[in-house]
Amino acid sequence: MNPSCKNKPLVLKEDLFIVSQREIAPRIFEMTLSGEMVLDMAPGQFLHLRVPDPSKLLRRPISICQIDKVNKVATIVYRVERAGTAILSQMKAGDRVDTMGPQGNGFDLSVVTSGQKALLIGGGIGVPPLVETAKQLVSKGVDVTSVLGFANKEAVILEEELSVYGKVYVTTDDGSYGIKGYVSTVVDDLVQNETYDAIYSCGAPGMLKYVDQKFENHPHAYLSMESRMACGMGACYACVVHLKNAQEAANKRVCEDGPVFETGKIIL
Repeated sequence: MNPSCKNKPLVLKEDLFIVSQREIAPRIFEMTLSGEMVLDMAPGQFLHLRVPDPSKLLRRPISICQIDKVNKVATIVYRVERAGTAILSQMKAGDRVDTMGPQGNGFDLSVVTSGQKALLIGGGIGVPPLVETAKQLVSKGVDVTSVLGFANKEAVILEEELSVYGKVYVTTDDGSYGIKGYVSTVVDDLVQNETYDAIYSCGAPGMLKYVDQKFENHPHAYLSMESRMACGMGACYACVVHLKNAQEAANKRVCEDGPVFETGKIIL
C-alpha cells in the first residue's frame, strides 16, 4: 500500500451527474462527472461504473483523469472495448451513472518535493491518470517530463493537457506522429542525461514490463496496472498479481492493493 493512501476513505457509492461526454479520438471518450465523491479522489485511483443495462452485471473500472475539488467535477477517459463501454459512451449530459469509488491506492506523490524531477511514462489508454498526477506534482514545485506512446497519430490523446505541466515527448509505433518507436526509445535517452527522483507509469503490460525492468532498483518508481475486475473491492480475487521473491505463494489484488505497485515487487 502506498503511504499516501494508508488512510483512504471507505469506498463510496453515488449516482454521479454527467456534465458532458465527447469522443476525443477513435473509440476514446472523455466523460465529465460531478458529485460529492470528487472530494475524496486522488491521482491514480479509479471509478467503478455500473452499465445502465440489466444484462451487464459487472461494473467497469475506469481511471480518474482530472480532479477539480473546488467545483466537485472530475473527468474520466476510456476506450470502447465491448458492449458495456459502448453503452456508457452513448450516455448524455444530464444522465446519472451509478458509481462506486474512488477505489484503489493511487500514486504516492509524497516522495518528491519542490525542485525535484519526476518522469511520467504512459501508453495508450494508460495515459489518462497521468494528467492529474502531473498537475499535482507541478503544484508542489516538481519538474515534470512526460513520455507518451501510441500506436499511431489517430490514437494520440491528452498531449495538450499534459504539455501544460511540462515537456512532453510523443512516440508512435508507425512514426505517423512524433518520434517513431516505443516509449523506451525516448526514456533510454533521457535517463542517460537526467536523474529523476520519481517515476510514474501506466499502460499496456509490455510497456510496464519495460518500466519495471528499467527502474527495478529505483527507490520511487511506480506502475499502475490495468486489469479486468469483478467486484472491484478485493473480495473476489479475480484481479490478482503475484509477488516477486515471495517465500511462498503470495498475491495482491489490483483493485484493493493496487492499482499502483512499486517496481520490482510484482510479476508482470
